[in-house]
Amino acid sequence: MASITAPAPAIVRWKDPKRYLWLLGLVVPMLTFGGWNTVRNTGNGIFWWMGVAWVFGLIPLADWAFGTDRSNPPDWAVPQLEADRYYRWCTYLYFPLEYASLILGAWVVTTQSLSWFETLGLALTVGVVSGIGINNAHELGHKTDKLERRLARLALAPTGYTHFFVEHNRGHHVRVATPEDPASARFGESLWAFFPRTVVGGFRSAWGLETSRLRAQGKRVWSWENDLLTGWLFSAALFAGLVVGFGPRVIPFLVLQAVFGFSLLEVVNYIEHYGLLRQHKASGGYERCQPAHSWNSNNIGSNVFLYHLERHSDHHAFPTRRYQALRHFEESPQLPTGYAGMILLAALPPLWRKVMDRRVLDHYDGDITLTNIQPRRRDKILARYAG
Repeated sequence: MASITAPAPAIVRWKDPKRYLWLLGLVVPMLTFGGWNTVRNTGNGIFWWMGVAWVFGLIPLADWAFGTDRSNPPDWAVPQLEADRYYRWCTYLYFPLEYASLILGAWVVTTQSLSWFETLGLALTVGVVSGIGINNAHELGHKTDKLERRLARLALAPTGYTHFFVEHNRGHHVRVATPEDPASARFGESLWAFFPRTVVGGFRSAWGLETSRLRAQGKRVWSWENDLLTGWLFSAALFAGLVVGFGPRVIPFLVLQAVFGFSLLEVVNYIEHYGLLRQHKASGGYERCQPAHSWNSNNIGSNVFLYHLERHSDHHAFPTRRYQALRHFEESPQLPTGYAGMILLAALPPLWRKVMDRRVLDHYDGDITLTNIQPRRRDKILARYAG
């Protein structure tokens, strides 16, 4: 008697409601082109500031208009999402557009007659593109695929911040939400105090991590195997090529867009872990990083432009998880709005403290001793909040 085989069940596919929204991330590197075209058609140089207006005006407005999305993909759908190469191309395509934006900006500032105000606006717009390019580098730099890791390093070159590739993966993810981490802001620490600490501390951390790796492997520090040196050399070659192609007039533009670009990264670092602290275990060392150690935001507007960077807790729990599969956790402390709005808030320390310090304390049920306190203000902060 012939055996009867039951028909295989149909493969169920989960439909990502934000699937095509991720393409909006490619709008960012087109801002330079949008500004150029609008200025040509209107003759009004104010449109060179399009990138600044987009980040600090339109995106916060989109966060307000479209609200939040706390939904998660079902667990069974995560492998499907991770395997779907469409999502990878949404990030891959950013890189050629980022470089095209940089080249266009260099051409404009050296061939067109711009006022200082217009030049500044163009440099900051290109800086927005380069800065958000660091976010793309962050997404791909955590992956094991060699192409993606190479693209990550290419995306960092326009800001000269290629050491981020080393420091973030091997430094920040190990020390996050501890006093030892230069990229974790402390309770009572203003953005303006944090900024030099994280810039200098991140550089020192990256150099220490890379030299230790090479020495442990019996390799020379000053060699082509040093990821920091090769990254900086690529940035130097990129900038040198632009100077040769467009002349020394392009140098101030290149410096300004690079500084503004990596400054956007560092202010986001300030926001992501402000005041949060992993506690010491009885056996020594810190507890494992949990969702409660990162500030999250589920605002749809800013998340689709930043590839779910604001679902930061899941990223720290599972660094290789792709952006489209990152989840919301109820236990994660929530920001009052998306990163763009929070950047504006961070620039005004009294307003920042008024909004955020109470949220940190509420997260720890009022126990100030559980927070990551700025050392030089520790006594003052404890006197104010303890008891």
